[in-house]
Amino acid sequence: MDQDFNRDQWAIVLGGSSGFGLATAKKLAEQGMSLCVVHRDRRGAMTRIEPEFEKIRGTGARLLTFNTDALDPANRDRILTELEGAMGADGKLRVMLHSIAFGNLKLIAPDVRTASSTPGDLAQRLGVSEESLTTAADELFEAGTDGLHTLATPPAYPDRAYIDDEDLGRTIHSMGTSLLGWAQTVLERGLFGEDARIFGLTSEGNEVAWKGYAAVAAAKVALESIARSMAVELAPYGIRTNVIQAGVTDTAAFQVIPGSAQLKAQARRRNPFERLTTPIDVANVIYLLSTTEAAWINGEVIRVDGGEHISGVLR
Repeated sequence: MDQDFNRDQWAIVLGGSSGFGLATAKKLAEQGMSLCVVHRDRRGAMTRIEPEFEKIRGTGARLLTFNTDALDPANRDRILTELEGAMGADGKLRVMLHSIAFGNLKLIAPDVRTASSTPGDLAQRLGVSEESLTTAADELFEAGTDGLHTLATPPAYPDRAYIDDEDLGRTIHSMGTSLLGWAQTVLERGLFGEDARIFGLTSEGNEVAWKGYAAVAAAKVALESIARSMAVELAPYGIRTNVIQAGVTDTAAFQVIPGSAQLKAQARRRNPFERLTTPIDVANVIYLLSTTEAAWINGEVIRVDGGEHISGVLR
């Protein structure tokens, strides 16, 4: 297989043990890069993660992994010191991907649910109980009949512990502005190559409101804003900064969003290709944007969703 990069070109993936981060690490390794993956997982999760890292090593890539808190400046310095040693005199950083998913999913206020007459009216017309209708709808919805999401049991939201300033601040830093601290430290150490690429990840929640997503949405908007400034101020150093807006993707991080099953159903019905975005879809685009030919793309929010965002058609 022809490769676009070489092993002296490195990528740092922050949050690289699952989802977008892991898929991107694999893709870049397949294309010739060496990898530094930072993640934070419990010991029990390593039985799943280590085989994935072995696949990366199997490509011939050099791989450094750190199971630690990427948000701690002391850890960041330690990681970069080890990375610098592993790079040697010829190594440089080509890609940095910020894929940290550590945020708060509390509601702003108690959920007020508006009762719908639809299930009751339909049950009466069919001559069945509303309970049996809902049970049938739940079973079919769980089996993949997305069109029944309005008849299935609505998602349950926590009825206490609402979002506060501390929740907002922690989420905005971890999923948003921490990108800048990493970029500044790498730059100070002179580890970026002449044509380096920095990527952040956002979602449609940057523009529309999902219940329980307020803190993460604020973080994504902050990340987009800081990425625009980075695109301008880091350009003299040969660094391009872009943000990827993935469509709805069934990652572990997405599954903990309240009402995620309904959000996935709506996305599949709206998407022109009638499927969700996958981590591989996103990894492929990050790879393409890392190539020399993509050097003139800078400061953009790039949608990777198969047309989901612009579609007004429900199927």
